Amino acid sequence: MDRIPLVHASLGEKELAAVAEVFSSGWPAGQGPQGKALEAQLVERYGVGDAVSLSNCGAALHLAVLALGVEPGDEVIVADYTFPAPAHAVRYVDAVPVFADVRADTGTVDPQAVESLIGPRTVGIIAVDTVGLPADYAELNAIADRHGLFVVEDAACSVGATYQGRQAGTLAPVACLSFHGRKGASSGEGGALLSADPVIGQDARLRSSFGIGSIFDQSRIVGLPIPEFTDIGYNYKMSDIAAAILRVQMDRIDELLLRRSEIASLYGELLAQEELVTLPHVPADRTHAWQSYMVTLDPRVDRAGLAAALRAQDIGCGHGTWATHVQPVYQSKRKCPVSADLFRRNLAIPMHAELSGAQVERVVNVLRTELRTHARGR
Repeated sequence: MDRIPLVHASLGEKELAAVAEVFSSGWPAGQGPQGKALEAQLVERYGVGDAVSLSNCGAALHLAVLALGVEPGDEVIVADYTFPAPAHAVRYVDAVPVFADVRADTGTVDPQAVESLIGPRTVGIIAVDTVGLPADYAELNAIADRHGLFVVEDAACSVGATYQGRQAGTLAPVACLSFHGRKGASSGEGGALLSADPVIGQDARLRSSFGIGSIFDQSRIVGLPIPEFTDIGYNYKMSDIAAAILRVQMDRIDELLLRRSEIASLYGELLAQEELVTLPHVPADRTHAWQSYMVTLDPRVDRAGLAAALRAQDIGCGHGTWATHVQPVYQSKRKCPVSADLFRRNLAIPMHAELSGAQVERVVNVLRTELRTHARGR
């Protein structure tokens, strides 16, 4: 019986060939020719003012709040149901993350919850495209405009998704992407900051390289240029090895996303009549990137027991994502009941472009059997 992993990166011969080119070039480090070419590719794909290739999406979020001028004591409203990176980024600058509850049907941040949290210290909003589904940006941007706030799109999971005909990554003035191993386009690790305003991109690029700019550019100047540290920066550069892989992956994104969408459709067909799960909801005005396929379990189902049974049969699964406000590091007094409920009941089942139809059928068959075994009161 074959193992069916929860996630699997679609990397092959083209990506290997791109890495070999970098080895031959003699410049595997960051901000070199491959990184510059990737940034140009991202600018063209997304139609933004600038794109900065980075080591990961968490770095992009940190640089975004710095470039947007968030100061200690400021409040930034963040989507609660997500990997905690947005809240972490706010805390990195000694600001205060304020957790907003999410919609029960989509898991994306609830615009009404966001507006109710705006106070005198609020400076911005970080929305999240939850596991690949864009949030309600028409409402969120309108709220931000009314109150003079910035909006950052955490598009870590949504490369390839759309909202009202626009690509995820272009739905707010600043967006942050992830190229982690479970994403639709991957280099194992990696990220990018996209900005409508080139000034924000320039700020992020400088800070991403210790505050001294591109060593590669300076190495090409005749003589002995000595970099000057103009700001406190960080080592957030993406290696040219990762950039070369991503240049191939971005060319393949439509192909990879199509396969993920086919798998999601098959799950939907096979689980349509299953009373013990609620399937993902995708509103008509957007498309999903399917970084993950999460079902919401009936409250009677013992999720831990179910997960153990699936894994015992070599089927990968996970809890979904986090209700950030309940994490011990935040000690938040705010309640986000919808987020907390989804955190308790969501289950991620295998989703990646390498899944076969037969594997999807096996996942569903085992899931159905184990749901009944682990449902209380049946």
